[in-house]
Amino acid sequence: MKKYLLKRIVISFVTLLAILLILFLMLEFMPGSPFNDEKLTEAQIALLNAKYGLDQPIFIRFFNYVKNMLTGDFGVSYTISKNTPISTLLLSRLPISLKIGGQAVLLGTIIGLVLGIIAALKHNTIWDTLTTVISVIGVSLPSYVFALALAYFLGYKLQMFPLLYSSKAPFESSILPTISLCMFTIASIARFTRTEMIEVMGSDYIQLAESKGISGVHLILRHQLRNALIPIITVLAPLIVGLMTGSLVIEKIFSIPGIGSLLVTAIQSNDYNVIIALAFIYSAMYIGIMLIVDILYGIIDPRIRLAKEVSHE
Repeated sequence: MKKYLLKRIVISFVTLLAILLILFLMLEFMPGSPFNDEKLTEAQIALLNAKYGLDQPIFIRFFNYVKNMLTGDFGVSYTISKNTPISTLLLSRLPISLKIGGQAVLLGTIIGLVLGIIAALKHNTIWDTLTTVISVIGVSLPSYVFALALAYFLGYKLQMFPLLYSSKAPFESSILPTISLCMFTIASIARFTRTEMIEVMGSDYIQLAESKGISGVHLILRHQLRNALIPIITVLAPLIVGLMTGSLVIEKIFSIPGIGSLLVTAIQSNDYNVIIALAFIYSAMYIGIMLIVDILYGIIDPRIRLAKEVSHE
């Protein structure tokens, strides 16, 4: 297992370097530059490029960026907040997106698992039908539809929660965005949990466990749910990254100062350093989550861990 994990970490590091290089190449061939102000003369633009090192060959800039990035230096913003370190921009925005995304992941996973388990245990009953309807609605409707509905009814009509995000009341103003974001997760997890649980419940080893007198919560959690978790985790992994890194539409609706809106602003203004930093964070989180998923596979089902160890020897 240690050899496998070490290999995966090395592959992840090389993958991140390749992603950074591709980003540099893509931004190099994009039309325009960070200095698109019509008032600037060509001489002034040349001075700005020289000041920020943009006149150097792309590979020199790439290696300098990687060297600085390893020390936590992502450069400075060119246009959004001139000469402000990227790390400063991220420190004020990233925690907000991670907090709301984390709440959505936790809430969506718990509710989705509960609904899926109930639907499987009450197969072909009204509870199963109700869960299926909730899953279809959650998957079919975009998160911004839920956001607008919640904002209108709970925020505007009933005034139960703040309509817009406020740093003075971070938890209260994060409730509506969290619920809006978690609806798709609830629907996806409930649907997969129901399907996998029904399949597992009809398997031979579950019947063997029941014949040994195992029943109730112990049978559900230890045998049925555990064996259904692997496909559920596979589905949940990319959802976690999407939620944790912020949703642009949700952030716009509730005026959340997260990294989703920062990325769009950076793209519109060609602020290369901000774009690269945020893209790197997205990639690093995705690769990190997938690495954690591989570890969880081995914990949940030791047979997977043994198979991987054999295949990598």
